[in-house]
Amino acid sequence: MRSFAPVFLSAVVAWLELAGTAQGGNFYQDTEMTWGDGRGKVVDGGRGLDLTLDRTSGSGFQSKSEYLFGKIDMQIKLVPGNSAGTVTTFYLSSHDDEIDFEFLGNVSGEPYTLHTNVFTRGQGQREQQFRLWFDPTTAFHTYSILWNPQHVIFAVDGTPVRDFKNHEARGVAFPRTQPMRLYASLWNADDWATEGGRVKADWSKAPFVASFRGFSADACVWDGGRQRCPEGTMEAAAVAGAGSGRGWWNQQLSDMSYRRMRWVQRKFMIYNYCADAKRFPQGVPAECKLR
Repeated sequence: MRSFAPVFLSAVVAWLELAGTAQGGNFYQDTEMTWGDGRGKVVDGGRGLDLTLDRTSGSGFQSKSEYLFGKIDMQIKLVPGNSAGTVTTFYLSSHDDEIDFEFLGNVSGEPYTLHTNVFTRGQGQREQQFRLWFDPTTAFHTYSILWNPQHVIFAVDGTPVRDFKNHEARGVAFPRTQPMRLYASLWNADDWATEGGRVKADWSKAPFVASFRGFSADACVWDGGRQRCPEGTMEAAAVAGAGSGRGWWNQQLSDMSYRRMRWVQRKFMIYNYCADAKRFPQGVPAECKLR
């Protein structure tokens, strides 16, 4: 368990209410369509949601709640067949901060690219990209964002692929002050998504469909300027005088999880901003040199 600065802890406790937890499971109750003119549809009695893209428009939805720390899970089945030019997204975003999963489509038989990024104070350029080690179009797979005061951990089917750590003490910005809403979308990005835009969307295969289910937000909800966390979070336990807290609030990678992440990065990472000296001729960002 990591310890946190007393000043930060007391500030969080000041806005905390013990009642309240966000647990998803029904898209009717937990999300709302934001664009697409009917191309996004809740299905299966609220247990699923399909987003559609055609030549005219894509579609997207957002969570009704905003979150400030939590573990967010989504099961996604990506566009099958020739998905070149399409991008499916699942991300958390505020005015200045963002935590991104993006799935870049490809021609039939070629692998998707999993694109991750972290924006803080409006600054991104922290891309890491991977080839998935399975076909993400034949079945649902779980994509997770674990966001606590010390880590942003990206995971695929429970396997961590990236850990963005809080190095604020070393001058690196970290997303910890702005509540974020969950967003998901399916849209046309054939000017850049597949082989840098060389391969365009094949509209004869439209409409393209990406399917979502299993949305779960075990998270602190931002409501009326106050943070409401599930019982058992570290702060809730501190207020109650208890000695232990909820797993995700304190979670960091175990030795085994770290080894699994490094295996994924060695085998399947195809781009790492920390290794791009051409992009950063004056030196890579500071967090790349920290552990």
